[in-house]
Amino acid sequence: MPYNIKELANGIRIIHQEIPHTRLVHCGFVLDIGSRDEKLEEAGLAHFWEHMAFKGTQKRKAFHIINRLESLGGELNAYTTKEKVCFYSSVLKEHFKKSAELLYDITFHSTFPEKQIEKERQVILEEMAMYRDSPDDAIQDEFDEVVFQNHALGRNILGSEETVTSFTQQDFFDFIASRLDTEKIVFSVVGNISFKKVLRQLEKPLEEIPTKRSLFSRSKFSKYKPLRKTLYKEISQAHCAIGKPAYSIYHPKRFQLFLLNNILGGPSMNSRLNLALREKYGYVYSVESAYQVYTDTGFIGIFYGTEEKTFSKAQKITLLELKKLREKKLGTMQLHMAKEQAIGQMAMAEENYAALMLVYAKSMLDKGYIESLDSIFQTIRNTTSGDLQDIAQELFQEDQLSFLTYLPK
Repeated sequence: MPYNIKELANGIRIIHQEIPHTRLVHCGFVLDIGSRDEKLEEAGLAHFWEHMAFKGTQKRKAFHIINRLESLGGELNAYTTKEKVCFYSSVLKEHFKKSAELLYDITFHSTFPEKQIEKERQVILEEMAMYRDSPDDAIQDEFDEVVFQNHALGRNILGSEETVTSFTQQDFFDFIASRLDTEKIVFSVVGNISFKKVLRQLEKPLEEIPTKRSLFSRSKFSKYKPLRKTLYKEISQAHCAIGKPAYSIYHPKRFQLFLLNNILGGPSMNSRLNLALREKYGYVYSVESAYQVYTDTGFIGIFYGTEEKTFSKAQKITLLELKKLREKKLGTMQLHMAKEQAIGQMAMAEENYAALMLVYAKSMLDKGYIESLDSIFQTIRNTTSGDLQDIAQELFQEDQLSFLTYLPK
């Protein structure tokens, strides 16, 4: 389906796709600012900003912001990643005007009330405690520190107790003022609404935002050194993370690695790691491999939990599966089935219009265009078993992998 793009004089872009057969409109502001853009003493500030956006604007208090869409059956939400902050909503098409106006208000006119900062500070500290109590979540965050070590990509998005307890109202204003760049803001809309109506609602207020250029530049990640780390915790299972840096969002082999990761430990029950660790031996309840892309690097990791007595066996099997990918090419039928599975998953994901709206925005910010699914499918279909073996040999050498292990005390 075709999409529309409008770039305003200040650099803010509006991207839109009309979906006539749905009753909903999904829309949101995505800003090219994330936790990796924080200084060491600012760790957690972008995520705190995301929380505080809902706590008061120049014309609304926290209750009015929360109640504005929820009372209409809509959803208002936000998230922070290493490279993005996003404020978004899903509403019935007749409520788009209210939704867009509210998103504009919280994105550009938050006031960060001091009393709300104190309340939300405690909420975030509770969020940190919740993650620490969940080893499945904690090991993924802590493994970033192992792989990226002293780089900003290795820091927890939530920050630390020390930084979160130190932030003041002025810190939020200073951070936004130094990082905000109107060329790095996209408003994305996918749903049952015309482009004309979208522009009628938002073009004028967005044009009134002064042109802003940020002098801040991201520190690129370059120096990787494999590291093995074991921690003892008050847990009942052993947990393992294995991985290393991988291809960036601009790398020509990105979608080939997506295919390889899907074969190794993707979401389907027939992934190699699931068949080996769960179906054959019953060593794990769940196992996954994850491929994450950034603008200058990427990350591939394997995560699972198992009983302490089976930990060594499970790790040996995992490394054996990586060795098989390095040393043995996929058969013709295996490769064909893997391609069809990956393409099918992508096609189904396209039906999730809320997620599609966010994908469009991130693609525009990172690449300046939206890559068509057909071109991605073609890249996957053109991939050979030799291509996948080359990637496995490049990324899955055992002596180049990092390991993080949680063992019960």
